[in-house]
Amino acid sequence: MQMADEIRRLIRVRTQKGAVFKRDGFGKKSQLSDSWRKPRGQHNKQREQKKAKGALPKPGFGSPVAVRGMHPSGFYDVLVFTVKDLEGLNPKTQAIRIAAKIGRRKRALIQEQALSSGLKVLNVRESRSARMPEPEPAKVKAEKPEKKVKKKAKPEKKVKKETPVAGKEKKETAKPKIPKKVKAEPPLKAKPKKETKPKVPKAKADSKAEEKPKRSPKPKAKPAEETKPRQKTALKPATKPKKKTGKEVKDNE
Repeated sequence: MQMADEIRRLIRVRTQKGAVFKRDGFGKKSQLSDSWRKPRGQHNKQREQKKAKGALPKPGFGSPVAVRGMHPSGFYDVLVFTVKDLEGLNPKTQAIRIAAKIGRRKRALIQEQALSSGLKVLNVRESRSARMPEPEPAKVKAEKPEKKVKKKAKPEKKVKKETPVAGKEKKETAKPKIPKKVKAEPPLKAKPKKETKPKVPKAKADSKAEEKPKRSPKPKAKPAEETKPRQKTALKPATKPKKKTGKEVKDNE
């Protein structure tokens, strides 16, 4: 127990130091990661150990030798790929970590074997069957009896009682109304049917009489009076004729 308590104390000391070393220029450029790189520049301020530029790794920042490389749980971490890698491990000081590339089926076998042998698994994963709860059997709902709805009775209208007034007698009770006599309509008389005359066949008239008289032909319209044609006037020449010179006159002669 004394050794276990000493290991816990040393692990606590290691975490309290909290030494974090970041490379120079981290945060100024997006392509630079926070992984440590030793500064080698001639004018680098971090190499010259300026206070604002961050600390450099040097003696004094290291963890105690007894707990160096130990998991915070107090076990030494061992990476496992197959079931055979579990052989020869000490469950008191060592714990296993299953590799990330291992499939679901193989991971389940390694995990079951490690837990049965008493080894601690640092990255335990629940199986899919354990995650999914078993479906419960469907319960048959019992049919509920229909509730009888009671109809609410309508409240009776309150009639105001007339208070007797001094000096006035009570009005006489209303007389019952006598129904008016309705005159009985006389019975409808049946209309007499019209007497139909027997059709007399018309005597055939002469074929000449049947012919309609021909209409007299309309008088032809008189032809319009012939109009005298207008005399066409000679158009004047647009340009005056040139006068004949003396040479042209002689030639014509």
